Amino acid sequence: MDIGGKTRALATAALALAITGAGHPAAGSGTVQEAVTHRTVAAVAIPRTTAFRKPLTLPRAAAFKKPLTRTIDRYLGTVPGQVAVSVKDLTTGRSYSYNRGLRTATASIVKVDIVMALLLKAQSRRRGLTTGERQHAARAIKVSDNAAASALWAAIGGAPGLAAANKRFGLRETRPDPSGAWGSTTTSAADQVRLLTALTSPGSPLSAKNRRYVLGLMGGVAPEQAWGVSAAGRGGVALKNGWLPRPRHGGRWTVNSIGRVRDRGHTFLIAVVSDRHGSMGAGVTAVGRVSRLVTDALARR
Repeated sequence: MDIGGKTRALATAALALAITGAGHPAAGSGTVQEAVTHRTVAAVAIPRTTAFRKPLTLPRAAAFKKPLTRTIDRYLGTVPGQVAVSVKDLTTGRSYSYNRGLRTATASIVKVDIVMALLLKAQSRRRGLTTGERQHAARAIKVSDNAAASALWAAIGGAPGLAAANKRFGLRETRPDPSGAWGSTTTSAADQVRLLTALTSPGSPLSAKNRRYVLGLMGGVAPEQAWGVSAAGRGGVALKNGWLPRPRHGGRWTVNSIGRVRDRGHTFLIAVVSDRHGSMGAGVTAVGRVSRLVTDALARR
């Protein structure tokens, strides 16, 4: 009696059952990739033939996205305003975006971009920042000083200077305001994560020293301004927030938050942009809640 042959036949039948979905609670609910789990494949232990290679190797990385989107939909259905979020988990490589089409004014989150552009310009001239530039950079980010930001805006060459720097940073959806109002620069959550990537990646055009400098400033933001994506971080936060009532929206508020946060062994780059809130407080609450929802979902995986 060929016991080995019988065992192989049973294993093959088990895999066929899993792939067709027979007896599986997810049968008929989606694609083969969605229905077959790694646990099922590991149990039958069939060699990876050409026919089975694709379903065997597909990760379940996207399994959290639809439930997370539904959760954010339910929450935002209860509050006024528009919110977009983008997050990259540097620990696992996973990412998530919600409401990718939303473009908002940056308000004061652009101050990080301005300081990065200043450092890039200084690097090209093989010099460090002057004492005055350092003072302006610290005040612009730590206490969101507008006069300091305006001085740095002039130093980088205004809108053309920011646009040139952003091209090197890999941004695609950020448009400086041609009138010279730096807070009216428009952006997306996804582009702000690209900016944060340029601030944290060894492949950045900014030197490691300059990246650490900016992150250090963001880690020292005044406590009363440290809301927003900080709601998602229990193990260290470097962030910058922006808030602005906009006449074009009837005085309703644009509220944004970007940063690097650490939580439960994960390091996240996260950006939340939003507008049309009835008050600044309402925007702060929404941004913090959405930040927490997305990092909770990624940290559980």
